[in-house]
Amino acid sequence: MNYKIAVCDDNATDREYIINLTKKWATNAHHSVSLCPFHSAEDFLFHYTEESDFDMLLLDIEMGTMDGVSLAKKLRQENETLQIVFITGYSDYISEGYEVAALHYLMKPVNVDKLFSVLDRATEKLHKNEKVLNFEIAGEMIRIPLYQIRYIDVQHNYATIHAKEDVTLKKTLSELSALLDDRFYRVGRSAIVNLTCISKVTKTEIHLNDGTTIPLPRGAYEGVNRAIINM
Repeated sequence: MNYKIAVCDDNATDREYIINLTKKWATNAHHSVSLCPFHSAEDFLFHYTEESDFDMLLLDIEMGTMDGVSLAKKLRQENETLQIVFITGYSDYISEGYEVAALHYLMKPVNVDKLFSVLDRATEKLHKNEKVLNFEIAGEMIRIPLYQIRYIDVQHNYATIHAKEDVTLKKTLSELSALLDDRFYRVGRSAIVNLTCISKVTKTEIHLNDGTTIPLPRGAYEGVNRAIINM
């Protein structure tokens, strides 16, 4: 497979180190990569307006005028599939990963095996993003990419898939669950949630990054958190 990967870090030594490790990962995994170095968030955004087809972004957090988290938030407004990996010398930013659906945080100095493992996970997620659900409704074929599904809820005999556009069809949650992958978690009898869309979990509710709240049945809190960690 061929992947286009951006490495954004204002420290030239760190940037070159990550690039060299990524080249080694690609060789070991038999992937072809196009690596693009950037010295600032602004430098990346200037290039991104012309070429937005990056698969992965290895992103330093502590940079000049615009930090990595601010850049990631801006990118997420229009790009849901870019695999963002934060690279940082501090653990203070980890809580912000929910908001931008970061794949992982790597602490500096970056461990080779951990970077390789994260890059492997990124390729797996990119492959998953190619999967779609196909339904025929009223004589029309509807295609819904899995990554666009935020959650699914059910009332009576009808389930509504909440994606870019809501789609309601006569299916059970069990039938739909069998078509999904490990990004999705069934919450009780009435909902399935995309774990990558969760911004916060409380004892009583799941909060999604679009503002939706989903009631959490009693005793389900630990299961949701475990599913997020395992993912």
